[in-house]
Amino acid sequence: MVADRHRLRLATYNVCWFAGLFDDQNRLLADGERSAMHDVPRHRQASAIAEVLGAVDADLFAIIEAPNTGRMHDCVAALEGFAETFGLRQRKVLTGFISETDQEIALLYDPDRVSARHDPRGELLTEDAARHADDPAGLPAPRFDGVYALDLDGDGEIDVHRFSKPPLEASVKVLGSGAELRLVAVHAKSKAPYGADSPEDAARIALLNRQKQLAQCAWLRARIDEHLGNGEDLVALGDFNDGPGLDKYERVFGRSGVEVVLGNPADPDRLLHTPFTKQPLKAYGSRPSTARFYSREKEGFMNALIDFVMLSPCLAERTAPAWRIWHPFDDAACFENESLRQALLDASDHFPVSVDLTLA
Repeated sequence: MVADRHRLRLATYNVCWFAGLFDDQNRLLADGERSAMHDVPRHRQASAIAEVLGAVDADLFAIIEAPNTGRMHDCVAALEGFAETFGLRQRKVLTGFISETDQEIALLYDPDRVSARHDPRGELLTEDAARHADDPAGLPAPRFDGVYALDLDGDGEIDVHRFSKPPLEASVKVLGSGAELRLVAVHAKSKAPYGADSPEDAARIALLNRQKQLAQCAWLRARIDEHLGNGEDLVALGDFNDGPGLDKYERVFGRSGVEVVLGNPADPDRLLHTPFTKQPLKAYGSRPSTARFYSREKEGFMNALIDFVMLSPCLAERTAPAWRIWHPFDDAACFENESLRQALLDASDHFPVSVDLTLA
């Protein structure tokens, strides 16, 4: 992309177990050992990730499943070292609240184009305070490293929810244009029934995970409503592990988590904008997808639309946004570029989603 101070490209990219490419000193493991990608050695996955990042050429990436931060690991050191190794212009890294898993959420960005700082909102809510609040639903959205109280199933009992991967809230400034954005990068709860030992157990776990995922999305929407109420330009992006019509459990609750985050259709002035949820599945052609997983049960690949870049209404109205899913088969330019097509398949089971904004 040609540098233009009035043009900004943002992207989200879930990189499959990026942490597996670094040792305990945050050094890149570009060797012949197996990576998280099936039949792809670590050196090939690392090179593929770099090629994809270079091809997308976003001014700022939200990296989902970024390298771990812990007692011996440092996400910032690992990613900035990766950027230096491959000569990426996106060479600065920002993290927020640290995940209790080995997967972080990080911003990888070009410091010549944007600046970014961790800027969480809300008060820290404890579990005790949440359970004893007179009206938990009436409380302002708490900070994402705390808890959120919600009676999701309507049984009168307050359930307390947490993020294992707290969303990253950032204040982003576009250098040279004066534009400022609020950015929330997300890795929502997976609904997959990991650990199930029977069909009945799988159904139980899937339904419980759906409840957790919906609660996280309601929490996100509460924060989004605050930003919209303040008149702030907002971008919400990441892996929501959900999409309209994705599974049968959605019918139990009436809406998908993504629809909760996007907002109420009865209030169109507060709906977030993203084009792909409006494209219905047809008898021919394909529905947009951002991830491709192998199913042992079906002995084939399954596509899913679970990664999104969403814009607040005023931001979308002003910036003539152009979205793109960098899918190796569905995007013609990606398919025709043999090297990039293979890199997209080697790098991750997710594909980047980008949006170009034209700034005033």
